[in-house]
Amino acid sequence: MPSINRTRHLTRIAAAAASLAVVASACGGGGVETGPEEGGEEQSVTIGLIQWDEAIAVTNVWQTILEEKGYDVTVEDVEVAPMFQGVSQGDIDVFMDAWLPDTHGEYWDEYGDQIEDVGTWYDGATLHLTVPEYVDEVDSIEDLPDNADLFGGEIVGIEAGSGLVQRTQNDVIPDYGLEDDYELVESSTPAMLSELESAIAEEEPVLVTLWRPHIAYVNHDLKDLEDPEGALGEGEEIHTVAREGFADDYSELNGWLENFNLSAEELESLEEVIINEYSDDQAEGARTWLNDNPEFVERTLDEDAEGLDFSS
Repeated sequence: MPSINRTRHLTRIAAAAASLAVVASACGGGGVETGPEEGGEEQSVTIGLIQWDEAIAVTNVWQTILEEKGYDVTVEDVEVAPMFQGVSQGDIDVFMDAWLPDTHGEYWDEYGDQIEDVGTWYDGATLHLTVPEYVDEVDSIEDLPDNADLFGGEIVGIEAGSGLVQRTQNDVIPDYGLEDDYELVESSTPAMLSELESAIAEEEPVLVTLWRPHIAYVNHDLKDLEDPEGALGEGEEIHTVAREGFADDYSELNGWLENFNLSAEELESLEEVIINEYSDDQAEGARTWLNDNPEFVERTLDEDAEGLDFSS
């Protein structure tokens, strides 16, 4: 099974449109083949992926499970905006990293009536402005106006179309009066993480947009700045969403996805294995984690877990 590579995101609108065109051509408009549940033949399913660590982790897990169950799985790496558009148009069957109600709320408002909400698999996700723990000068976003020089007047962001960047630009910066002192640098998730890791290696101050859950909190001692104005919103849920007709066309798979949930501890361990320990072979990392966590497989697939073997 091929690994999902952690490639650098394209962040401009033109690149996003190009990504959608690739998806549309690759997926053929969401047609459904006869599936394993309908007589033992192979069924094709296209999973959309954004390059966020939790998405990489769970997508690898589901690709591994589904291929063991006889599905032909295609993973399409797409940015957030064309992801929701692709699901709404039926070019992508299912996407497992929809943050609601805030982070991806704009896309849900636009496309939600053409998308099926399969269910919530993680509760309590949060958005943050974050610094390394050794940065003593700031503990709250309220401290930032007086410390702009410390960070070179920059907030290192991720993809331009992400809800986190939009929330930072439209809510955090005006709510805390940062317009004159800070620039939100739109980049990509890998670029932001590289900037964070480089600063930590030199013990220099850096201010980044980040979210929980994220493997960066396992890898580094980080401090989320307090947000007394609530500009970054309250806790969110991570949902699995799918194209219209998915529940009917994939009733077996839809049932498994409805059962799908992870605790904070499970997700942390999953990311540790797939993102850190098996970064060069994430598919093998998924098999390792599934082999070590049979209770997850059993509660998710119920009686359909019988006979699955993820040992390498």
